[in-house]
Amino acid sequence: MSDERLLQELRDTLRDGGLRGSFLVRDLRTGEELGIDPDIELPVASLVKIPLALATLERVRRGELDGAQPLDVRPGQVTSPGPTGLSRFRHPARIALDDLLYLSTSISDSTAADALFGLTPPAQVAEVLRELGLRGLSVRHPVRDLENTAAEQLRTVDVHLAHSLAIDARTDGHGHPVSQLDITRANSGTARAFVELLQALWKPSVVDSEVAARIREMMGSNLIRQRLTPDFSSDASHWSSKTGTLLNLRHEVGVVEHADGQSFAVAVLTESQVRASNQPGADALMAQVARTLRDQLRHP
Repeated sequence: MSDERLLQELRDTLRDGGLRGSFLVRDLRTGEELGIDPDIELPVASLVKIPLALATLERVRRGELDGAQPLDVRPGQVTSPGPTGLSRFRHPARIALDDLLYLSTSISDSTAADALFGLTPPAQVAEVLRELGLRGLSVRHPVRDLENTAAEQLRTVDVHLAHSLAIDARTDGHGHPVSQLDITRANSGTARAFVELLQALWKPSVVDSEVAARIREMMGSNLIRQRLTPDFSSDASHWSSKTGTLLNLRHEVGVVEHADGQSFAVAVLTESQVRASNQPGADALMAQVARTLRDQLRHP
């Protein structure tokens, strides 16, 4: 099937499933790529933890920070704690910077991420990205700002109202009255920008090789596995990734490395049009479309 026909079929499939967004898959050996609207800018939610890890480790490499430096972290620092991590702790903890990196990147611990943002604020993370020549990612605020949306103010049975606001109030230019969903105020990026970042980590030239290896290791230990993992992980492949979720946003970016030596960077940033928090069907659809793009590149 031609690329043009395939892309139109995939767009139709996404629309029918209540999703729209930005997809890009790139063969890291040849540079060949295939995507659906890969330059649409969207808020990135927890995907910002990858640039945060990169900036933090780069500062460790430069001698500005020490990976063994202990930080005192108080529990209960987020409004809506996740199922794991420091937000579930009941007592203060002293944790080394390098271990906070693992918590932030591998289990998406927002409290750990904000402890790291306390050392390297958003503007400094953005500056490190610019210094490395990585464009297209805007880092503007810490992760705790993601925890103060309408969803946290409503009872569980009423959370669909927050999703209705997220879906219906967006402008054509991706502005939004909810600041976390407004690309002029939120941490934001595109599928293409994340693929460039992934390529810099898996084929390091502008990024230090030891820094890149550490981030690859942490993404390879990602514990959130329900989204793209089922379609990219097997006995003959290894999937390393990071997810991002906020209201109707459902993202994942990563690299699949095959036993035959092929490797593909995959970036999927989507907006759901379904007014619900739990959407396993949307996760499966994202994975199906991303894998189809990968298969087209692998076996044209």
